[in-house]
Amino acid sequence: MVKALNAVVTVAVLLLGAGTAMAQNAPAVSTKKVEGTDNVYVFRYGGHQSMFIVTPQGVIATDPISYLRPAKPYIDAIKAVTDKPIKYVIYSHQHYDHIAGGKPFKDLGATFIAHRRVKERMLELKKQNALLPDVVMPDQVVDGRKTITLGGTTLELIYVGRNHSDNSLVMRLPKEKLVFVVDFAPIEAIQFRNIPDNASPLEYIESLKKLAALDWDRMITGHPYAGGRYGTKKDVLDDAAYLEDLSAEVKKAADAGKCFDTAMKEVKLSKYEKWANYEAGLPANVERFCYWWGRGY
Repeated sequence: MVKALNAVVTVAVLLLGAGTAMAQNAPAVSTKKVEGTDNVYVFRYGGHQSMFIVTPQGVIATDPISYLRPAKPYIDAIKAVTDKPIKYVIYSHQHYDHIAGGKPFKDLGATFIAHRRVKERMLELKKQNALLPDVVMPDQVVDGRKTITLGGTTLELIYVGRNHSDNSLVMRLPKEKLVFVVDFAPIEAIQFRNIPDNASPLEYIESLKKLAALDWDRMITGHPYAGGRYGTKKDVLDDAAYLEDLSAEVKKAADAGKCFDTAMKEVKLSKYEKWANYEAGLPANVERFCYWWGRGY
């Protein structure tokens, strides 16, 4: 039963460490109902965001986003909206800053779902005694596509290729024409550092184009970029264009023997200089493409 349908439900205010610039003006913890929907919410926890969907038969939650901090605020946020049980937790990809903290959700009976390679990575980490204790092993895995139906709501889990990781899932709500996309399609922002955990920057570009080709109108992201607004297909295509422009410039530098250090100093893309983290992040982005064009990997 939905207890509150306010546009914004402030659940708690926590004293956290300094957050990222993109979340400076946001409350530490907040829940916002997505306009134009009956049951879709965005939970913000510092500089991270997750989506949850309330149905008459239970809740579909996404990333616990509780790395090195309690998961209780997220669970409390859901309980402030509904008394229905949390049926599913969907991982966007395997990086700890998004998937850590799931154990309290599991203790409540949730089924965890992720891409197949997330479970493979976790099993390897477990063998090495390196898996965080509050990270939950997926109960079900996805390879190419999976559809979840709960209480009249349909959620599609779609793999569009290797990008920020080799196991990122796009979560699409076809009725609401929404997607939840984490990390690989930032809004008006440079890519993260040297694009770690990335197998092929050219495949990354193709995955963005595949995302843009899906049927959706608004994109919820895993971090509150550009003031926390929803993303558009133009934002995704702008990301692809940025990576294509970067690739072309770094290839020129690599062919001239300038990779790595010289290219990292000299390559500039003034078209994107107003994007978040341009000054600090561009050299590391250049470094990733220097590996590709200058070293072949």
